[in-house]
Amino acid sequence: MFSTDLIEAARTSKAWPFQEAQRLAKRYPDGKPGGKPVLFETGYGPSGLPHIGTFQEVLRTTLVRKAYEIVAASDDGTPAPTRLVAFSDDMDGLRKVPDNVPNKDMLAEHLHKPLSRIPDPFEQYESFAAHNNAMLREFLDRFGFEYEFIAASSQYNSGAFDDALRGVLRNNQAILDIMLPTLRAERAATYSPIMPISPTTGHVLQVPVEVVDADEGIVRFTDEDGSVIEQSALGGMAKLQWKVDFAMRWVALGVDYEMYGKDLTDTGVQSGKIAKVLGGRKPEGLIYELFLDANGEKISKSKGNGLTIEEWLTYGSEESLGFYIFPNPKSAKQLHVGVIPRAVDDYWQFRERIPEQDLDKQLGNPVWNLLRVKDSSGAQPPIGSGDSLPVTFGLLLNLVGVLGATATHEQVWSYLGNYIHDMDPDDHPDLFRLVEKALAYNRDFVAPTLVKRAPEPNEAEALKALDARLAQVSADMAAEDLQTMIYEIGKDEAHGFENLRDWFRALYETLLGSSQGPRMGSFIALYGVENTRKLIAEALAR
Repeated sequence: MFSTDLIEAARTSKAWPFQEAQRLAKRYPDGKPGGKPVLFETGYGPSGLPHIGTFQEVLRTTLVRKAYEIVAASDDGTPAPTRLVAFSDDMDGLRKVPDNVPNKDMLAEHLHKPLSRIPDPFEQYESFAAHNNAMLREFLDRFGFEYEFIAASSQYNSGAFDDALRGVLRNNQAILDIMLPTLRAERAATYSPIMPISPTTGHVLQVPVEVVDADEGIVRFTDEDGSVIEQSALGGMAKLQWKVDFAMRWVALGVDYEMYGKDLTDTGVQSGKIAKVLGGRKPEGLIYELFLDANGEKISKSKGNGLTIEEWLTYGSEESLGFYIFPNPKSAKQLHVGVIPRAVDDYWQFRERIPEQDLDKQLGNPVWNLLRVKDSSGAQPPIGSGDSLPVTFGLLLNLVGVLGATATHEQVWSYLGNYIHDMDPDDHPDLFRLVEKALAYNRDFVAPTLVKRAPEPNEAEALKALDARLAQVSADMAAEDLQTMIYEIGKDEAHGFENLRDWFRALYETLLGSSQGPRMGSFIALYGVENTRKLIAEALAR
């Protein structure tokens, strides 16, 4: 049950999931007829394995779904009923053999057949689509999404889509009138809303089709061998063209909300027109921007310039990925390993703020929304005093960087004992997991770039002054006191720094081998006073 305050705040929130939910609520001012749940859908093409785009679409749709349950809640606080369908378009014909699968020669023999009727190259499931569908479900379950899975093959083959297919056949010409003006002349010459499946080859055919009897579902076409075929388009004997299929699915399933990428903007327009012809209406939805690589170029599967889920989770946390994806879905985001450390730390900074925020600010906090993705109780996310990291991921990376590429998890955890009194991993499970990710990130991206330079004369004098001060302090001196001491040395005119920035850059470049770094007081407290003095000695020896 939702509180009155939460419902009122949700209905006026400016956070994008709630803005989407408010717009969706206007679709059914009095709730969906018959008390039916509002249906959210995400689509997946199982010609390849699930990827980060799949994740972001299900995550963002779930965020809107959770927001809608509050915005459209009943007067007594009961969440509005909703469903989320993850739809797999596994009746699509295989157009090319993917690069990342075994048994490519076998797959090549089955080109143009529905994905659900092609053997599994991994030899684990009854079909290629069944394999990828299983991967999708495992993928979504891994992140705790609440959803219903529907495969196009089950809907087509069982006849569940037959009535909707009859609607397409009855409106064949009206759909052609929508689609043909959008196609090139060569494509228009063979275009048909219905793609029959050849009774001889099993291929999904791109050929002109004549509707013989819409009510009975009978169509006529010329097969690949030149013979004229009359057969049913029902019961899995045909597949609809993509934009027609999109519209038919909206109408057949009663989809109320579906978002899609900017590259499908025209698809949304044409499919919306077709849905109207079929007697339905286009769902509400958001058109999101696409991911870019480190160079600002569009991510392409064929180029391999993207970042996989597995890569992100090697170097960062699951929560940080959701955090990075949350803001501004209508703005393009660069997706590369360089954004991971900041995303990890930003996640925890936003998480720590929640208990101190007013309710309207909480609704705009990415972490508040992300915590509700896995919570179906209707309650606000439980935020406790322990929801923080005692050490930032950035500081952890600096520690690992100093320890070197051969550092072990045990060594890092031991050093953390200089900073944290209670070092039981059970008390700091998130930090414990992040150590392994910091080790991996340092090994692959940081260690190869670190070069510790020799200090300039004035920098060397400042380092000597720092070493002399450190020789007089206790091993457990507080990080803030250490930071103050470092400030004082940098401000000393005798050392010739124009500003503190130059002093800190000198510390980073001579002691850590990087042009950027952490709060040095925190680093020294973590790494240890005596260990830091050794770093200074090594720098002076250069």
